[in-house]
Amino acid sequence: MDPVSQTPTKPIDYAALSAGYGALLSALLLTTRDSGHDPVRPVELPVLGLATFSLAKLVAKEKVDSWVREPFLEERPDGERRPKGRRLRYAVGELLSCTRCVGTWSAMGLIGMRLLRPKEAQVVVPLLATAAINDWLQSGFTALCGTADVAQKEAGAPPREAGAHEVAEAIRFSRDR
Repeated sequence: MDPVSQTPTKPIDYAALSAGYGALLSALLLTTRDSGHDPVRPVELPVLGLATFSLAKLVAKEKVDSWVREPFLEERPDGERRPKGRRLRYAVGELLSCTRCVGTWSAMGLIGMRLLRPKEAQVVVPLLATAAINDWLQSGFTALCGTADVAQKEAGAPPREAGAHEVAEAIRFSRDR
């Protein structure tokens, strides 16, 4: 991320974003104070963390939410993303291009939902957490397949056809009958 002096922003633009976050956090604290809402228990944090990861990635990176980023980010065909405009618009573009930054806002939203709308949170939070687990598993599977492909090429072994194992098993099974 470029220093403020090298962007078309001023420190007040970032202060506005911080003040907005602080105002929303204060509103959440005031709304839930002495309201009898169950507090978030430490055992809930891993699932909330996974849900936050999923929501932040969705907003900051996924094509389906490009409409949220479009007013603030230029997304080039080569994958490079640059904030648009000047001042606060540019600062929001920087925020929306950073999964960690969006994650902070997402965490507040999910915690707010958990405190203010617990029944709805019982659906949304596990759904997003499951999506995050799926994302990690898919990435791991892709990495393992890539590693296996490299090892196979280095060993000089012919590539294995998709479904080859299942076809061989079916042939063996039909001969055994």
